[in-house]
Amino acid sequence: MAQILVVDDDIETRQAVRSILKNSPYCDFPLWEAETAEKGLTLIKRKQPTLLLTDLSLPDMDGIEFGKKTLKNHPNIHVVVVTHLQMFRTVHDCINAGFSAYLLKPIVKDELLHIFKRLVTAQLLNQTPPILEKRERPSEEQLKVDLGNPIETAIEYIQLKYYEPIKLKQVADFVYLSPSYFSQVFKEETGMNFVEFLNTYRLGKSKHLLKMTSLPIDVIASQTGFSSPAYFSTTFKREEGQTPSEYRNMFSKLTK
Repeated sequence: MAQILVVDDDIETRQAVRSILKNSPYCDFPLWEAETAEKGLTLIKRKQPTLLLTDLSLPDMDGIEFGKKTLKNHPNIHVVVVTHLQMFRTVHDCINAGFSAYLLKPIVKDELLHIFKRLVTAQLLNQTPPILEKRERPSEEQLKVDLGNPIETAIEYIQLKYYEPIKLKQVADFVYLSPSYFSQVFKEETGMNFVEFLNTYRLGKSKHLLKMTSLPIDVIASQTGFSSPAYFSTTFKREEGQTPSEYRNMFSKLTK
């Protein structure tokens, strides 16, 4: 499911976005809010939103610099500017920064929903289900441990072997750290504990298959590393607010 973050110190703008989405096909999409760039960057790191709506005049950072910083670390996020400024130079700077859209305040419902349809649907349709690609067991070279960046190595390990049973101790041993210290550093650097991160990554892979294939739910659960279809469905509903089947049906409606 696409996830949305609004970063704006203007509460009326945040309320307007929430109100528009509440009565739209995107009403079930998770929506987060932040008043400052600092809080926004924290949420981006933890939630990995699909769309970022940001004002250009944030209290702690220039909005364009905030958008650039977001794209540098998370290039798949769509940055949408929401501002009172209607100057050619500003629009030009936003285009050069790689932003996806430019909206003027006050927000017009049809304009916002049009942008959402263009960006969200296009991204979902263009995502390729990697599970269906030929998959080989990672080589030792691919999993070479970088002792200077153990958490980056651990994340690569998860990305390569998420479809297998993975335990925290297994990964900690791989990067030559004690389980307790690995657990502490992993959360400090990712904003999530090990199990949360692993489940989030697996859920992301499962969403590809739910959207792009008609594979049965139990097959998708097995292919993405969940120990059972029941655990997959429980985890999916807890994180997404709907069952895998409901998610698949919602996406089908959005793309008709």
